[in-house]
Amino acid sequence: MAIGVASANTRTADEEADGAGERARSPQLRRRLGRADLRAVPEARRALRELLRHWGKPGRSEIAELLTSELVTNALVHTDREALLTATVGPDGLRVEVRDFVARRPRLPVPDTDDSTHGRGLVLVQSLADAWGVQPHGVGKAVWFELDANAA
Repeated sequence: MAIGVASANTRTADEEADGAGERARSPQLRRRLGRADLRAVPEARRALRELLRHWGKPGRSEIAELLTSELVTNALVHTDREALLTATVGPDGLRVEVRDFVARRPRLPVPDTDDSTHGRGLVLVQSLADAWGVQPHGVGKAVWFELDANAA
């Protein structure tokens, strides 16, 4: 479960297939997340914080950390499988995606009116991200969000 923060010069098969060659040259974090390993959530936050140390307007990296935590937690809790976190800093902003290996698409729940803390992750992503979505893959899907570095 190594953390990688670097400028990647090599392309994986997935990057070639997805047309992500331009993102491959940008500062990037790639992290394999172990099955149901919730220790990966704070570790992913720390690694993302390091990647984004000098990125964006004040508060943007904190939003990125929060949204990344939500996607990582969802992937680990709702799929009971491994996942792959990729965060790429580009000239237009940040793109974070968490790829899992379960085809079932996430649904935006209607948060319960009780004090439950469950079911709000994707609502936060929808509310705080500049863009977000779900992209199907051959096996599984990637849930992603984007943040503009200079947005308010």
